[in-house]
Amino acid sequence: MGEPGDRPTDAANAFETLSETGTETAPENRTADAYEHPSGTETTETAGALEHASGTENETETAGAFEHASGTASGTADAFDAESAKELSPEAVDVYGRVTRHEPIDPGRDARALGELRRWGLVITDPHLPHLPIALDPQEAGRRRLDEELRRMAARAALAARIPQLTDELGLHFERAKWRSGRGSEFLGEAELVNARIEQAVGRARAELLTAQPGGPRTGAQRAAAEERDGAALARGVHVRSLYLDTGRDDATTRAFVRAMTGRGAQFRTQVTQFQRCVVIDRRQAFISDHVVNSAPGHASWHVRDRAVVAFIAEVFEECWRRADPWHGDPHSESPRSAGPDGTRTTLLQREILRDMARGIEQRLTAQRLGIGLRSLSKEVRALRQLFGASTLQELTYQWALSDERLIDDRPPHPGRASA
Repeated sequence: MGEPGDRPTDAANAFETLSETGTETAPENRTADAYEHPSGTETTETAGALEHASGTENETETAGAFEHASGTASGTADAFDAESAKELSPEAVDVYGRVTRHEPIDPGRDARALGELRRWGLVITDPHLPHLPIALDPQEAGRRRLDEELRRMAARAALAARIPQLTDELGLHFERAKWRSGRGSEFLGEAELVNARIEQAVGRARAELLTAQPGGPRTGAQRAAAEERDGAALARGVHVRSLYLDTGRDDATTRAFVRAMTGRGAQFRTQVTQFQRCVVIDRRQAFISDHVVNSAPGHASWHVRDRAVVAFIAEVFEECWRRADPWHGDPHSESPRSAGPDGTRTTLLQREILRDMARGIEQRLTAQRLGIGLRSLSKEVRALRQLFGASTLQELTYQWALSDERLIDDRPPHPGRASA
């Protein structure tokens, strides 16, 4: 640092170096807002000096020039430094006051505050004389900042006004790109998405809710969620019918749920044979299990809105419903659960097992179709062998072929007939 008498010349030279753009700036073109250097040498500057310092030749540059002066290469609002969007910190205000009072500035300690002041266009600094920042007119810097903020707000308002049009345009692409789905169906691969869609659809149900649940017993949390959802539908006057596998009668949680919901007006039935999972709302939309995407998880579903397909799914449900037995939450009874002609000795479950045996179907596949375990199936087979006096499975199959009970028609009645 030179002698005090040398400082005015150094500072003036520094300013001239910073404002040098290849075009001479005439003193008369500068405004009267002069910054007087401590040495008494008058250094007059316009707000354009800030633009010159950043290498901008056009003195009528817009807010983009401010960003250039602060070291930002882009003149668009999107490239605006996030730090510049903040108010001046108390430290920056203090440093600016010290600059105007010609007090010493420490470039290291005050670097953060100086950076803020530069971004606001309140000081410029010669890299060769970092301890001698030059204060600029705050009124002019404020006008520039306000002008830029107004431009940015206008750009954001224009974007907000265009959002509806933009989402409509993107919506067309989204509808066309739904993975492996046709016009009336949509594949749902995530469990959260499946549950959210079903909750939303059931929440809007107005007339009827049909559910077929061939899965295993529900947990306490699942029961509470289903009770709240279906209870709200019943309160709105929605007719609720649910179908379960016959094995659901053995689960205490499911029985408690059925008893509670039956008391509120819902209807339940159970079926011995397996059926497909589905949820049908007002016969206008349905959710079914996935049988298309081989790699999809077990909870994957299709949201179907095609009226013809939804009507078909509802009719499949009605066919199972006519075949099923009413259930009010009571446990299994020791007596046969299927009524037949006088003298019938077998239950519906046992006849299903015997029919599969006569067709040569493996017991593992039969148990899977009926929704029971292999142990339960073996127990039923032992009872049948004792009932028919057969010592082997082959003899049991032969005795079944000779029995009149093989002629019992367990198919659901025709839709035109009265259901049991």
